[in-house]
Amino acid sequence: MQRRAFLGGIAAATTGATAGCTSAFGGGPEGVVLGPQEDQIADSGDLAYPAYGEPLPAFELRDPIAGIAVDSEAVERTAIVTGVFTSCPAECGILLRRLVGVQRRVADAGLTDETLFLPITFDPERDDEAALRDNAESTGVDLDAGNWHYLRPETRERAKAVVGDRLGIGFERTTESDRLQGYDFTHVVVTLLVNPDGVVERAYRGERIDRDRVAGDIETVVEAFAGE
Repeated sequence: MQRRAFLGGIAAATTGATAGCTSAFGGGPEGVVLGPQEDQIADSGDLAYPAYGEPLPAFELRDPIAGIAVDSEAVERTAIVTGVFTSCPAECGILLRRLVGVQRRVADAGLTDETLFLPITFDPERDDEAALRDNAESTGVDLDAGNWHYLRPETRERAKAVVGDRLGIGFERTTESDRLQGYDFTHVVVTLLVNPDGVVERAYRGERIDRDRVAGDIETVVEAFAGE
Protein backbone atom coordinates (compact mmCIF):
# COMPACT_ATOMS: atom_id res chain seq x y z
CA MET A 1 0.00 0.00 0.00
CA GLN A 2 1.27 3.46 -0.78
CA ARG A 3 2.62 5.17 2.31
CA ARG A 4 1.07 8.61 2.67
CA ALA A 5 1.45 11.30 5.31
CA PHE A 6 -1.07 10.49 8.02
CA LEU A 7 -3.60 13.24 8.68
CA GLY A 8 -1.18 16.07 8.00
CA GLY A 9 -1.67 19.47 9.59
CA ILE A 10 -3.08 20.66 12.88
CA ALA A 11 -6.73 20.11 11.99
CA ALA A 12 -6.04 16.61 10.75
CA ALA A 13 -4.06 15.78 13.88
CA THR A 14 -7.07 16.81 15.94
CA THR A 15 -9.25 14.48 13.88
CA GLY A 16 -6.81 11.65 14.54
CA ALA A 17 -6.92 12.34 18.27
CA THR A 18 -10.70 12.20 18.46
CA ALA A 19 -10.65 8.94 16.51
CA GLY A 20 -8.28 7.39 19.03
CA CYS A 21 -4.95 7.96 17.31
CA THR A 22 -2.34 8.43 20.02
CA SER A 23 0.67 8.69 17.72
CA ALA A 24 0.24 12.44 17.20
CA PHE A 25 0.90 12.93 20.91
CA GLY A 26 3.60 10.30 21.43
CA GLY A 27 1.41 7.82 23.30
CA GLY A 28 1.32 4.95 20.82
CA PRO A 29 2.45 3.64 17.44
CA GLU A 30 2.51 6.00 14.49
CA GLY A 31 0.06 5.85 11.61
CA VAL A 32 -2.97 4.41 13.40
CA VAL A 33 -6.48 5.78 13.79
CA LEU A 34 -7.96 3.42 16.38
CA GLY A 35 -6.82 3.20 19.97
CA PRO A 36 -4.96 0.15 21.30
CA GLN A 37 -6.81 -3.14 20.88
CA GLU A 38 -7.96 -4.16 24.35
CA ASP A 39 -8.53 -7.82 23.48
CA GLN A 40 -5.15 -8.33 21.79
CA ILE A 41 -3.56 -11.36 23.46
CA ALA A 42 0.04 -10.05 23.53
CA ASP A 43 2.20 -7.13 22.47
CA SER A 44 2.18 -6.72 18.69
CA GLY A 45 5.88 -7.52 18.38
CA ASP A 46 5.39 -10.84 20.19
CA LEU A 47 2.74 -12.16 17.79
CA ALA A 48 3.43 -14.24 14.68
CA TYR A 49 1.11 -12.10 12.55
CA PRO A 50 1.17 -8.31 12.08
CA ALA A 51 -0.98 -6.65 14.73
CA TYR A 52 -1.88 -3.19 16.01
CA GLY A 53 0.46 -0.49 14.72
CA GLU A 54 2.57 -2.78 12.53
CA PRO A 55 2.91 -2.61 8.73
CA LEU A 56 1.19 -5.20 6.58
CA PRO A 57 3.90 -7.26 4.82
CA ALA A 58 3.82 -6.70 1.07
CA PHE A 59 2.39 -9.29 -1.31
CA GLU A 60 1.02 -9.52 -4.84
CA LEU A 61 -1.52 -12.22 -5.69
CA ARG A 62 -4.02 -12.88 -8.46
CA ASP A 63 -7.80 -12.80 -8.23
CA PRO A 64 -8.79 -15.56 -10.69
CA ILE A 65 -12.43 -14.45 -10.81
CA ALA A 66 -11.76 -10.82 -11.74
CA GLY A 67 -8.67 -11.74 -13.74
CA ILE A 68 -6.48 -9.15 -12.03
CA ALA A 69 -3.47 -9.10 -9.75
CA VAL A 70 -3.74 -7.26 -6.43
CA ASP A 71 -0.56 -5.58 -5.18
CA SER A 72 -0.97 -4.78 -1.49
CA GLU A 73 1.42 -1.83 -1.78
CA ALA A 74 -0.75 -0.22 -4.48
CA VAL A 75 -3.98 -0.45 -2.48
CA GLU A 76 -5.25 2.88 -1.17
CA ARG A 77 -8.37 1.69 0.61
CA THR A 78 -9.14 0.32 4.05
CA ALA A 79 -8.74 -3.44 3.71
CA ILE A 80 -9.73 -6.68 5.41
CA VAL A 81 -7.13 -9.44 4.95
CA THR A 82 -7.42 -13.05 6.09
CA GLY A 83 -6.39 -16.61 5.20
CA VAL A 84 -8.94 -19.35 4.40
CA PHE A 85 -9.63 -22.48 2.39
CA THR A 86 -13.12 -22.80 0.97
CA SER A 87 -13.57 -26.56 1.49
CA CYS A 88 -13.12 -25.98 5.22
CA PRO A 89 -16.18 -27.61 6.85
CA ALA A 90 -16.39 -25.30 9.84
CA GLU A 91 -14.41 -22.22 10.84
CA CYS A 92 -13.66 -20.70 7.41
CA GLY A 93 -17.29 -20.88 6.35
CA ILE A 94 -18.36 -19.16 9.56
CA LEU A 95 -15.74 -16.44 9.10
CA LEU A 96 -16.57 -15.81 5.44
CA ARG A 97 -20.30 -15.54 6.13
CA ARG A 98 -19.60 -13.03 8.87
CA LEU A 99 -17.35 -11.04 6.55
CA VAL A 100 -20.22 -11.00 4.05
CA GLY A 101 -22.26 -9.42 6.84
CA VAL A 102 -19.55 -6.79 7.23
CA GLN A 103 -19.55 -6.21 3.46
CA ARG A 104 -23.30 -5.53 3.62
CA ARG A 105 -22.95 -3.15 6.56
CA VAL A 106 -20.20 -1.28 4.73
CA ALA A 107 -22.50 -0.98 1.71
CA ASP A 108 -25.33 0.33 3.88
CA ALA A 109 -22.94 2.99 5.19
CA GLY A 110 -22.06 4.05 1.64
CA LEU A 111 -18.42 2.98 1.99
CA THR A 112 -18.16 0.21 -0.62
CA ASP A 113 -15.72 2.18 -2.78
CA GLU A 114 -13.48 2.90 0.22
CA THR A 115 -12.97 -0.72 1.31
CA LEU A 116 -11.51 -4.00 0.09
CA PHE A 117 -12.05 -7.56 1.30
CA LEU A 118 -9.07 -9.80 0.52
CA PRO A 119 -9.49 -13.42 1.65
CA ILE A 120 -6.40 -15.38 0.59
CA THR A 121 -6.70 -19.12 0.03
CA PHE A 122 -3.87 -21.32 1.26
CA ASP A 123 -5.30 -24.30 -0.68
CA PRO A 124 -4.66 -23.43 -4.35
CA GLU A 125 -5.02 -27.09 -5.38
CA ARG A 126 -8.73 -27.16 -4.61
CA ASP A 127 -9.52 -23.45 -4.64
CA ASP A 128 -9.52 -22.78 -8.37
CA GLU A 129 -11.74 -20.15 -10.00
CA ALA A 130 -14.78 -22.44 -10.06
CA ALA A 131 -14.44 -23.31 -6.37
CA LEU A 132 -14.06 -19.66 -5.41
CA ARG A 133 -17.13 -18.70 -7.46
CA ASP A 134 -19.10 -21.48 -5.76
CA ASN A 135 -17.99 -20.17 -2.39
CA ALA A 136 -19.04 -16.64 -3.25
CA GLU A 137 -22.49 -17.87 -4.26
CA SER A 138 -22.96 -20.11 -1.22
CA THR A 139 -21.85 -17.48 1.31
CA GLY A 140 -23.62 -14.53 -0.32
CA VAL A 141 -20.60 -12.47 -1.40
CA ASP A 142 -21.51 -9.50 -3.59
CA LEU A 143 -18.84 -9.81 -6.27
CA ASP A 144 -20.56 -7.12 -8.35
CA ALA A 145 -19.74 -4.58 -5.62
CA GLY A 146 -16.13 -4.72 -6.80
CA ASN A 147 -14.64 -4.64 -3.30
CA TRP A 148 -14.25 -8.39 -2.69
CA HIS A 149 -11.29 -10.25 -4.21
CA TYR A 150 -10.48 -13.88 -3.53
CA LEU A 151 -6.71 -14.10 -3.86
CA ARG A 152 -5.07 -17.35 -4.95
CA PRO A 153 -1.35 -18.13 -4.75
CA GLU A 154 -0.27 -20.21 -7.75
CA THR A 155 1.32 -23.04 -5.75
CA ARG A 156 1.36 -24.62 -2.30
CA GLU A 157 4.84 -23.19 -1.82
CA ARG A 158 3.68 -19.69 -2.69
CA ALA A 159 0.73 -20.03 -0.30
CA LYS A 160 3.08 -20.96 2.52
CA ALA A 161 5.44 -18.11 1.67
CA VAL A 162 2.70 -15.45 1.66
CA VAL A 163 0.07 -16.62 4.15
CA GLY A 164 2.18 -18.65 6.55
CA ASP A 165 5.59 -16.99 6.48
CA ARG A 166 4.94 -13.39 5.46
CA LEU A 167 1.53 -12.77 7.06
CA GLY A 168 2.12 -15.14 9.97
CA ILE A 169 -1.28 -16.82 9.62
CA GLY A 170 -0.07 -20.31 10.37
CA PHE A 171 -1.51 -23.41 8.73
CA GLU A 172 -0.46 -27.03 8.37
CA ARG A 173 -1.68 -29.60 5.88
CA THR A 174 -2.67 -32.94 7.39
CA THR A 175 -4.00 -36.26 6.10
CA GLU A 176 -5.07 -37.29 9.60
CA SER A 177 -8.52 -35.74 9.68
CA ASP A 178 -12.07 -37.02 9.89
CA ARG A 179 -13.48 -33.80 8.41
CA LEU A 180 -12.37 -34.07 4.78
CA GLN A 181 -11.25 -36.71 2.33
CA GLY A 182 -7.68 -36.51 1.08
CA TYR A 183 -6.31 -33.74 3.26
CA ASP A 184 -7.34 -31.02 5.68
CA PHE A 185 -5.67 -28.08 7.38
CA THR A 186 -5.11 -27.09 10.96
CA HIS A 187 -4.79 -23.33 10.97
CA VAL A 188 -4.94 -20.07 12.86
CA VAL A 189 -7.98 -17.86 12.23
CA VAL A 190 -6.94 -14.20 12.14
CA THR A 191 -8.51 -11.31 10.24
CA LEU A 192 -6.54 -8.09 9.77
CA LEU A 193 -8.00 -4.59 9.42
CA VAL A 194 -5.46 -2.50 7.51
CA ASN A 195 -5.68 1.24 6.93
CA PRO A 196 -4.92 2.92 3.56
CA ASP A 197 -1.31 3.54 4.62
CA GLY A 198 -0.77 -0.19 5.08
CA VAL A 199 -0.74 -0.16 8.89
CA VAL A 200 -2.66 -2.80 10.84
CA GLU A 201 -5.40 -1.28 13.00
CA ARG A 202 -6.89 -4.53 14.29
CA ALA A 203 -6.13 -8.27 14.31
CA TYR A 204 -9.39 -10.07 15.09
CA ARG A 205 -8.87 -13.65 16.29
CA GLY A 206 -11.33 -16.47 15.70
CA GLU A 207 -14.04 -17.09 13.16
CA ARG A 208 -16.94 -15.56 15.10
CA ILE A 209 -16.02 -11.95 14.52
CA ASP A 210 -18.45 -9.28 15.69
CA ARG A 211 -19.84 -7.90 12.41
CA ASP A 212 -21.00 -4.63 13.95
CA ARG A 213 -17.66 -4.07 15.66
CA VAL A 214 -15.65 -4.72 12.50
CA ALA A 215 -17.93 -2.54 10.36
CA GLY A 216 -17.71 0.23 12.96
CA ASP A 217 -13.91 0.02 13.03
CA ILE A 218 -13.83 0.19 9.23
CA GLU A 219 -16.07 3.26 9.21
CA THR A 220 -13.87 5.04 11.78
CA VAL A 221 -10.72 4.39 9.75
CA VAL A 222 -12.33 5.38 6.44
CA GLU A 223 -13.67 8.63 7.87
CA ALA A 224 -10.29 9.55 9.37
CA PHE A 225 -8.49 9.09 6.07
CA ALA A 226 -11.22 10.91 4.15
CA GLY A 227 -9.95 14.12 5.76
CA GLU A 228 -6.55 13.87 4.11
